[in-house]
Amino acid sequence: MIKYVLKQNKCTGSAAFGKFYAYPVVEETMDLEALCHHMEEHNTGFSEAMCVGVLKAMVKCIKEQLLAGKNVKIDNLAIFSVGIRNRTGAASEEEFSVASNISGVKLRARATGSLSNSNLNLDATLKKATSIVGGNGNSNANGNANANPNANANTGGNTGGNNDDDGGFGGGF
Repeated sequence: MIKYVLKQNKCTGSAAFGKFYAYPVVEETMDLEALCHHMEEHNTGFSEAMCVGVLKAMVKCIKEQLLAGKNVKIDNLAIFSVGIRNRTGAASEEEFSVASNISGVKLRARATGSLSNSNLNLDATLKKATSIVGGNGNSNANGNANANPNANANTGGNTGGNNDDDGGFGGGF
């Protein structure tokens, strides 16, 4: 069950200004060990420790292969690749330099198979969160006034500054 809260777009320059959009409520972020404990409970035949070891080695090898210029596809999870963050364009090939024109690299992940957007949409169940507890324990998810307006719980989404007409829900990666 995916719980969501509604938030109003406050970006005055946006075509979506004043409209309400749903954002997921993230109740917990599982780390690798918690995921492996969960996997062990599914009677995979592998201990939590073995799952941790295999997944840590997988993460290390994915990084190694990405830095070697390869994409890595994990079926039913994602295709991992590296993107380049360009600082600015050069007027010519001769004027281009890594130091002047590239600010860094970034990890990209595109969902595949059973984790693709179309498959998640088929399996997802959504429910409006009736209340969520934030920093001071007094926040709510239905838009009522709060003593601390910054006490909203982590919704895991981008909550402002997006100029997309759909409020930030388009296009994927």
